[in-house]
Amino acid sequence: MSLAVVDDLVAIAIIAVLFTASIDLIAAGLTVLLLASYAFLQHKRIRTPWLYIPIALGSWVAMHATGVPATVAGIALGLLTRVRRDPGEPQAPAVRLEHRLQPWSAGVVVPAFALFAAGIPIDSASFNTMFSNPVALAILAGLLVGKFVGIFGFSVIAVRLQLATKPRRVSWLDMVAISVLGGVGFTISLLIADLALAGQVEDQAKVAVLLASAVASLVAAGLLVHRNRTHREQARQ
Repeated sequence: MSLAVVDDLVAIAIIAVLFTASIDLIAAGLTVLLLASYAFLQHKRIRTPWLYIPIALGSWVAMHATGVPATVAGIALGLLTRVRRDPGEPQAPAVRLEHRLQPWSAGVVVPAFALFAAGIPIDSASFNTMFSNPVALAILAGLLVGKFVGIFGFSVIAVRLQLATKPRRVSWLDMVAISVLGGVGFTISLLIADLALAGQVEDQAKVAVLLASAVASLVAAGLLVHRNRTHREQARQ
């Protein structure tokens, strides 16, 4: 989960830097003020949603008005939400919000985003032309090969350099399956394709994103099922 959050955070930062033509300073100041208010309420342990909801919506609108993608406001609000539980508190606010918003996010928001962001006819012609387009082929290679090499390779390097510790019951074969799963990342990929490309190249790029995500999900699911069976057999012995 941390890997997915950081991955999207870096991608959104790239979007904010490369695809923002100009910034409205008044809207930016209002955004900072709203985010600071949110952080202050978190610091004071205020829990009423009647304050947080208007601030969150207002920061989203203000961020959009600056010219920067409004998704940056969501990232900022997430980073400002308290993650440590106070004594006597059943859950930290970040965990509580995650449990409440995750069903809506996974069941409604992400599918709706994929539907509207893709907006392309998926037929045999789209697939045929995609495999002759270097941009689409680069996307397939990046999501299916690049993600795996990057996640698994840097995990190995981090453990070898003692910058991180691999969980005791997690093997490198488990990490292989998880690294393949990293290729499933169509939301931000579709957004970048929509911002960076146009015309037929954009359509082919989006088809490549959807195809790569589907292939990565199926391969990773098969690997994870196999690893789960292996762990169960080891537990019986």
